[in-house]
Amino acid sequence: MRDLAEGVTRFQRDVHPVKADLFARLATHHTPHTLFIGCSDARVVPELITASEPGELFVVRTAGNLVPAHAPDPDAVAASIEFAVAVLGVSDIVVCGHSGCGAMTALAEAHDLREVPAVARWLRHADASRARTAARGDVAALVRQNVLAQLANLATHPSVARARAEGALTLHGWVYDIATGGVETVGTDDRATAGAA
Repeated sequence: MRDLAEGVTRFQRDVHPVKADLFARLATHHTPHTLFIGCSDARVVPELITASEPGELFVVRTAGNLVPAHAPDPDAVAASIEFAVAVLGVSDIVVCGHSGCGAMTALAEAHDLREVPAVARWLRHADASRARTAARGDVAALVRQNVLAQLANLATHPSVARARAEGALTLHGWVYDIATGGVETVGTDDRATAGAA
C-alpha cells in the first residue's frame, strides 16, 4: 500500500500540474470516444497500450474480457455498456483479449475450478468461445475465438444494436501480445480499419 500512496504523491507533484488544463476540462466534461472492454489482468493497461489521455477511453475490465449476452437481470457490465453507448455516445467499442490470459488458459487446459466457484460460473460466458476452438490446450486460439464470441455477445445489447443500425457505432476485436506489444485485429465492423496490428 505504501507504493500506491507514494504513487499518488508523485502524481500530485509531477503529473497533475503538467496536465492541469486537461484535468480542469475533464472535471466538467466526460466525452470518451471509445468503450474499451479488456481483461482484469494487471499486465493489460488500456490507456498504456493505446497511448490514450485521461478522458479518451471508457474502460470496462472483466476476467477474460467476457461480455455476458444481454439478459433482463441487472448486470454491471451491461449497465456500463449501455451508459457508454446511449449516454456518452462512444463511436467505437474494442473488445481486447491478450496473450497468456489466465481465464482462457484455465478453460483451454481444463483446470479444476472447484475451489473458485464464482470464477467457474463467470467463465461460463466463454462457452461459445470453447465451442469455436478446435484444439484443446490451444490458449492462443481460444483467446482469439473468445474475442469473436464476446463481440457477438456485445451485439445482443439493445443500445449496441441500435447504435450500429444507425451507423453510429463500430465494433473492433483485438488481441494484445504482452511480450511484443503487438496488437492483432481479429474482428471488426469496419474492414478498412483492420490495420491496427
